This record gives sequence, structure tokens and C-alpha cells, in this order.
Amino acid sequence: MGSPGQAQSAARQTLDVLLAFLDERQPEHAMHMRRVGRLSEAVGRRLGLGEEELDELRLAGELHDIGKAAVPEAILNKQGPLSDEEWKFMLRHTVIGERILAASPALAAVARLVRSSAERWDGSGYPDGLTGEETLLGARIIAVCDAFYAMTSKRPYYPARDAQEAIGELVRGAGTQFDPQVVNALVAVWEAWGEGGFDDIPGEQLDSAAPPLDPAAPPPVSALSGS
Repeated sequence: MGSPGQAQSAARQTLDVLLAFLDERQPEHAMHMRRVGRLSEAVGRRLGLGEEELDELRLAGELHDIGKAAVPEAILNKQGPLSDEEWKFMLRHTVIGERILAASPALAAVARLVRSSAERWDGSGYPDGLTGEETLLGARIIAVCDAFYAMTSKRPYYPARDAQEAIGELVRGAGTQFDPQVVNALVAVWEAWGEGGFDDIPGEQLDSAAPPLDPAAPPPVSALSGS
């Protein structure tokens, strides 16, 4: 049997191959996934996850949309609303992503996070309709970070929002679409990094972006006010 280090190296190599494929097919989407992975790791660190969990979380964030590689570009890039059939196709992407990643034993835990990354706190997500803490914490983190970058990126069907507006939407969705604790942690990381933007923070600052969140502490003021 290989060592844990060898398994992690194999997982990293698999990740690099998959991201290289996405870079060729959809460069902007591959960059989005890398950003989600990096922000997810920072939020997970804020919530006190261990190093192994953080590694899995970052990998899952970087690969959460890998299943969209099986979705036709005509659907991904459609300017108007999707038809019912197109939505049914799109909603399969997390299950497809899980199957792709589960083919590598070293990515089994990552595959589980990817499957649940589109679940919602109130149970209205997919593919399993999980509610609250039925969804793995890592998947709940990815859902919030993915939503942040989805809102602040230009899409075929709507313009990009500024970061403060996106955070306000996350706060308003806390307790329905999103895990409130995860939203509060993202707000805290945002405040620690400064309003220059998540993407401008040097990588070496990631580990010290913000101290772990005290579960007994009140949420950040901006999370309470929505401002």
C-alpha cells in the first residue's frame, strides 16, 4: 500500500489533469473553481477544520463543478433562461462530478463533498434534498463560497455584482439557502482580508487570514446588519 503522502500526491496529480482539461475548455470557469477552492479553505480554517479536512475542502472547492464538463456548452453559455429539459441536464452535474472523482480512491472524500455542494440549508437544493447539518460542513462551505464568486463574476445571463452587494445577498440567504455559521465565517474572513478583494490577497497570508471562529462569539456586525 502507498503512504498517505503518496495518496495525496496522486490526488493532486489527478486534480491538475482535470483542471488542465477545464482550462482548455472553459478558462474562466476553471479560474472560478480555483478561487472557490482557495476561499473555501480560508473559511474552513476560520471554522476550525483540521489540516486534512482543509486539504479535502480545497480540492473539493477546486473541483466542485467538474461535472459541468459533461454539460453541452450551448447550455452552459445560454444567454436566456434554461428550458425544463436543460435544467434537468444541468442539475445532474454534481452527481456526474462525484462519479468522475470517485474513480480515484484518493479522492473519495472529495467526491462526497462535490456531490453535496449544491444542497441548501432549507432542503431545497439538489441532488438529495438534504437539510441543515445533514449536508457535510465542507459542502456547506463550498456552497457559500461558490455563490459569492458566482454573484461577483460576469455571467451570460446577468452582470457581475460588487463584493459588498454579494455579501449582503449571502447574509439575507443565511438560514434558508445557506448555513448561517458559514456565512458569518465568510464575512469575518472578508473583514480580515479587507475590502480590496479576496483575489488580491497573497497566498502566504491565507493561513493567517483570520483566527478561528469562536462558536460562542456573536456574528460580525456586518453579518447582523446586512451592510
